[in-house]
Formats: sequence, structure tokens, C-alpha cells
Amino acid sequence: MSARSIIPDLAQFEVWFATGSQDLYGPETLAQVAEQSKQVVELLNKSSDIPVKIVWKPVLKSSDAIRRFFLDANSADNVLGVVAWMHTFSPSKMWIGGLGANDKPMLHLHTQANVALPWDKIDFDFMNLNQAAHGDREHAYIESRMGLPRTTVVGHASDPAVQKDVGTWVRAALGRWATRSMKVARFGDNMRYVAVTEGDKTEAEIMLGVQVNTWPINELADAVHAVSDADAAALVKEYVELYDVADELKPGGARADSLLYGAKIEIGLRSFLEAGGFSAFTDSFEDLGTLRQLPGLAVQRLMADGYGFGAEGDWKTAVLVRAAAVMGAGLPGGASLMEDYTYHLEPGKELILGAHMLEVNAALSSAKARLVIAPLGIGGKEDPVRLVFTADAGPAIVVAMSDQRERFRLVANVVDNVPLPAAMPKLPVGHAVWKPRPDFRTSATCWLMSGAAHHTVMSNQIGLDVIREFARLSRIELLAIDESTAVLAFEQEMRGNAAYYRLSQGL
Repeated sequence: MSARSIIPDLAQFEVWFATGSQDLYGPETLAQVAEQSKQVVELLNKSSDIPVKIVWKPVLKSSDAIRRFFLDANSADNVLGVVAWMHTFSPSKMWIGGLGANDKPMLHLHTQANVALPWDKIDFDFMNLNQAAHGDREHAYIESRMGLPRTTVVGHASDPAVQKDVGTWVRAALGRWATRSMKVARFGDNMRYVAVTEGDKTEAEIMLGVQVNTWPINELADAVHAVSDADAAALVKEYVELYDVADELKPGGARADSLLYGAKIEIGLRSFLEAGGFSAFTDSFEDLGTLRQLPGLAVQRLMADGYGFGAEGDWKTAVLVRAAAVMGAGLPGGASLMEDYTYHLEPGKELILGAHMLEVNAALSSAKARLVIAPLGIGGKEDPVRLVFTADAGPAIVVAMSDQRERFRLVANVVDNVPLPAAMPKLPVGHAVWKPRPDFRTSATCWLMSGAAHHTVMSNQIGLDVIREFARLSRIELLAIDESTAVLAFEQEMRGNAAYYRLSQGL
């Protein structure tokens, strides 16, 4: 990970574990409840699938204690969410005040202390202690009665499948944390006349917590032009060590000044974002002010360090790139702006070639990237420098967010990146080639039917399970395209969603 990375250190985060019971059972039973719930937490913390620490909290036995638990969780910035387990029977009316105050993602873990029942030793004391089977049903009732978003995971805490589901929820909660602490800097506006990159920024702050505001491009240009040649030269030296740099760009080369300027863009852009506390940004080739190049290399490197980015003013994609980068923290691969560019339509062997003008994150590839310069053809500026590579083969996901008037919609397609079918020596941009699931025609048909955006985030770190949890936690519609998708069922799901989201708006 780069020393300049803004991917958060996961060691700082906690998930609080709430165990429900009541004073009815007496001190001896409650002591057993506490000990067994500690054992559940210990099992979860041993799992490599759960990327943050689960913190046990004292057993909750009263309405006041429950409310205080949630208020304390709300006020702790490092608490991603809470896990609740009703070890015995905790009457759910005790939880109304606390659940109503809760502002953190919640997971309801339906488990018990034993894996196997000790059939020949079971007496009523055992039944009195081990009654999560009906205690959790009482708890789930009040969650449903109050209409609370939550994730339900069922099974013993030692089960790898349970641990994986808890880990998936934790990664989604990381995404929720990322959006709620996110500030997006827009340099310039949207590409002219483009519809899907527009959106309701106020609603985004209400739903996601994201702050999206605009700064004049020449404020960024001033920061770039204030960078010294010495600082830029030091960064160029780093480029030469990390990448396969074209000879003409190396110090002393015919176009070395272009790479020096590219380094100034990175330093100036990074300093602007750091000073403003921004974790995502956009730009537009139509509004570059006094910048000499469209930022390419700088954007690629900032995405690799965990910043979100959207081209042509597309702040929604910038939000997704940042959220995906945080959700994938610690996993191999990366998150990047992506765009379905062109197709290979050989029957039965259809593929999608994805890229953008310049700005695809080289973290999608484990190979050493080439650093080159080439004409852009639009924008009216100097030729920009950029990294060229092919994304690693393997499973990935592409996700788009669009504004559907009364709601935001996520559309996610599970894909399989493939090796290049043939060399592309004339394409000077980072790219990926993939086969969409379940097949090209179904994928493209459903994508078009849903009105999903042409800009996406591609991640080869996280999968559909994490995106689904993120959508649930954020109360955002998700339409998934995977190996089980059929066009007619997808169309029916869209119709049902349209009715649900319109009716759920209220008066």
C-alpha cells in the first residue's frame, strides 16, 4: 500500500456486540449468558473473513441500558455497526427506544452457544438458558414492526459460512462509513448534454451522507502550477522505479517535460484534496482552465491510493469508486472508474472491452504498468501521460448508480475478466476485457432495460454479496445481473421495485 494511501487502517474500527437478556433469570444464569456471549465473540474474532474487531459489551437487561448502548455506539466514530443476539429472552418492547435511536448498521445474529444438543443432559435449566431460538424471534418481530433495515445471519458462530456472512456485512458497513464521511470535490461541471451523470446531490447527502460541491478548475490549476520542479522531479524518479516508462518521458527524453507536468498535476491535485478533506473528486475534459493536460496518470494513482473518481463530472461514480475501495480494504486488486466501450460479438464468444479516455486504476492489474504519452483527440490540450495495462483475469463486478427521480438505483453485473484475446499495441489506455454473466445478450438487455449508467466502478476485490449488503444498509435499490438472471424475471423485478419505491415515499 502506498505511503500516501487514504484506505483506512482497519485496526481502528470496531463492531459492538450486544447480547440481550433480562433480570428475570437471576445472577447465575446471567453470568452464564455473559460468558457464552464472550465465547461467540471470540469465535468471530478468530475468523480471517471478518476484517475488524468485534467488541463484546455487557449483557443488556433493561430499556435504559439498551438505549444507552445505542447512543454510545452512535457517538463513537470508529464503530462501524452493531451485532445483536438474544441469548435468552429479551422482551422486544425493551428495545424500542434503543432501536429507534440507532444510527449504525445492524446485524441480527441468530445463533446459540451449542453446536450439538446434549440430548441426555437437557433439563429445564438448560432450556431456560439456551432459548435464543425464540428470543431472536421476539427481537426480529420488533425490528420488522419498526421497519428497521438490518442483516440477518443464521447459524453457529464457528461455521465458516456464518463467519463469511458476518465479514460480508462488515465490509458493507465499511462502505457505509465511507459514504457518510465522504466529501466530493467537483472541478467543473458535467459533460454538456449528458443525462445520466446528473443527479440530486441534496438527496445523496440525505441518503448516503455524501457532501458534493464544486470548485473552479483554476483553483486546482493554481495548486498545480505552484508545485516546484524539484518536487515534481522527485516524483518522476518514483515513476521510473515503479513503472515501465517510455524512453521519451524519462529525464532527458524528448518529452520529459510532459511527465514532469503530469507529476505536478498529481502533487497539486493531491494537496488540494488533502487540504479540503476530500476522498473523491471529478473533472471534465470540457473544463480544464489553465491546466495543460487532462489529468490521467494523477487520477490513476490517486484511485490506487483509495480516492474515488468520476470522469466528466460524474460524482455518483466517484462515490462508488471510493466506497468500493474502502469495502475492499486489505484484499488484492482494486476499484476503478470503468466504462463499457466496445464489443466483440463473435457468436458464443462475446466479450466487452472496457476502458476510459485515460482514467482506469492500475490496481486492477498485478503486472507492471507502462507509462506512456499519446494524443487524446478531445479537450484541446497537450497530450496527456497515462498508465497502460490489462486488468487481471478473474472474477470482478461492475456497478453503476443512476438517479431514478424518487430514488437512486444501483445496477451490478457479475463479470469474469479474461486475458487479452490478442495484443492491442495501438490502444494507449488502461483497460479490461470481460465476459458478463450470465451471457452477453442477457446482461446487456437487462442493463439497458434498467437505465443503468455507462460509467461504472469495477472492483476485483469485492463481489455481489458485499454490494447487496451495502445497498441494504443504504436503503438503495439494487438490481443484480448474475448467473441466475433471466430477462423476464428481471423486468418483473423492476416493475415491482417501481411500485414499492413510489409507494414508500409517503405523502
